Amino acid sequence: MLAAGSIKFLKDLKKNNDKAWFDQNRKAYEAARADFIQLTQGLINAVGKWDPAIGILEPKQCIFRINRDVRFSKNKSPYKTNMGASINAGGKKINNAGYYFHFEPGNSFVGGGFYMPEAADLAKIRQEIDYSFDSDFKKIISHKKFKTVFPNGVEAVAALSRPPKGYDAEHPAIDFLKMKGFIVTRPISDAELQNKQLISELNNSFAVMKDFIDFLNRALD
Repeated sequence: MLAAGSIKFLKDLKKNNDKAWFDQNRKAYEAARADFIQLTQGLINAVGKWDPAIGILEPKQCIFRINRDVRFSKNKSPYKTNMGASINAGGKKINNAGYYFHFEPGNSFVGGGFYMPEAADLAKIRQEIDYSFDSDFKKIISHKKFKTVFPNGVEAVAALSRPPKGYDAEHPAIDFLKMKGFIVTRPISDAELQNKQLISELNNSFAVMKDFIDFLNRALD
């Protein structure tokens, strides 16, 4: 579970997103960060029981900085109003499919997939979907438990308006072949954030998407 103070800090930060306020409330930030690190370690431990490649990670390899890169953004707010952990083999800096937890009061979610693969990796994933749509991919995303936990199915981060080069518009997987990213998500309420079973619930959601994650990573090999 996450502490009420961690939720309050992010809510307050959203209303006071400036350096002066942040500096005055640095102790609250450090407490919230420590809380999130502890949660991330718990997730690593839980997932590591069924995915050994995750079990060797450390929270610092997964958690994103709260500072925003404002160099090329019209929004000059210096801080993110969320905390996120990308739990994938090799850590957040490795380009592969993995699991993700987004902590933002009122907009938290658990998810996973491959957000925006580079062109070469995207081509490999499309090829794998093309080759094994009926035999593998469709079975994974049509599984009853998968559809129950992720009723929106595979969500496109972005998508082409036309079929990618080399693929027919009538291909049975054309909606997926048009995608530029592949993710699944499930919302997490603020009440769930403070539930003692939070790590267990997040772990269960990750476990349901494991075959989906494995499929995407297999395509990259």
